[in-house]
Amino acid sequence: MPVSPNDLALFRAWPALRERLPRRRFVDEPTPVEPFRLEGLPPGRFFVKRDDRCCRLYGGNKPRKLEFILGHALERGAERVVTTGAFGSHHALATSVLARSAGLKTSLVLVPEPLSDEVACTLALDAAHGAELVYAGSVARAGLATAALLSRSFLGGEAPYLIPTGGTSAHGIIGFVSAALELAEQVEAGILPAPAEIWVPVGSGGTVAGLVLGLQLAGLCTRVRGVLVTDILPPSPRRLARLANECLALLRGLAPEIPAASVEPKQFRLDPSELGPGYGVSTPAAAAALEAAAAGDLQLETTYSAKCLAGLMAANRSGELPHGPVLFWNTHNAIELSPSRRCDASPRGVVLAHRRVRGASPSRSGRSGAPSNEALECPEESVSKT
Repeated sequence: MPVSPNDLALFRAWPALRERLPRRRFVDEPTPVEPFRLEGLPPGRFFVKRDDRCCRLYGGNKPRKLEFILGHALERGAERVVTTGAFGSHHALATSVLARSAGLKTSLVLVPEPLSDEVACTLALDAAHGAELVYAGSVARAGLATAALLSRSFLGGEAPYLIPTGGTSAHGIIGFVSAALELAEQVEAGILPAPAEIWVPVGSGGTVAGLVLGLQLAGLCTRVRGVLVTDILPPSPRRLARLANECLALLRGLAPEIPAASVEPKQFRLDPSELGPGYGVSTPAAAAALEAAAAGDLQLETTYSAKCLAGLMAANRSGELPHGPVLFWNTHNAIELSPSRRCDASPRGVVLAHRRVRGASPSRSGRSGAPSNEALECPEESVSKT
């Protein structure tokens, strides 16, 4: 089966889906797979899937999910999307960028995390890309604020569309079902041997759920190892299996020729050992993994991707890696955002962002004082954010 950049692996496998499954195309496929030298692993055994540059607007794992989520939103006539995340949420920023390109308004309900330079920069970029920012002090308050936003939008005559945290839904994970089929095509084409194991970071879990289902449909006997990076409502294997099966039911409803299958909780191996003090907090192991990746000209960050690589490196040192090829799925965004969308990541900018966030006091409706777009100008260096 030839690999074509002009179509989707999922559509090549089941052409009926091409006309039946709404998609707003963002991803340039297939994303490359490259060998990578990692200390302790012999040459030819370690590979990287380069989703970090999967989309011209924003890289990483989010565009694969948002292709189908925003496609579904547009099909339903949505005018505004509402989603949730932490202050520095990569999903929230990707939604701000990609929804705007699709002509949709965006509202973000955000909960606290440690306010690093990177997080302050993300908040500024959210606003610079036109998102409405609503701050909530806890996950429970975020739920109330989200309900209030959806109600306000509907009563105001808009058609709102709710995107779950991380884009993790039956529609969202379709992108990674297709990604697994794409990988199978690359294996068939001889670009890499069939991996014995794939390593991927796990936040809301949509990426790993889609991969497990897609690999099963592709007939690849590849295990997926997820490195848990969040302690904020972390997903369980049971929940991920249920999500994968919901996605399969959705796809088979559109294309009954897709084989029947069943994803089981035991197929999800979640490693919590690299979480450290909690979500968004770097660890010495993540910092070391960041340096190891940079030595090979691979950009990572310490919230997600570097913690995943740290887990892989620890498994290699302890002899827990399989003897066959290992694939690291790079979910980081390595695309520089437009120079016109800059943020202030200087110490002064961080202090200003911190004051805005600390000063936010949600009302009963959940609305709070979001950072204004003024004072969000960046120094002239470009910004890369995952």
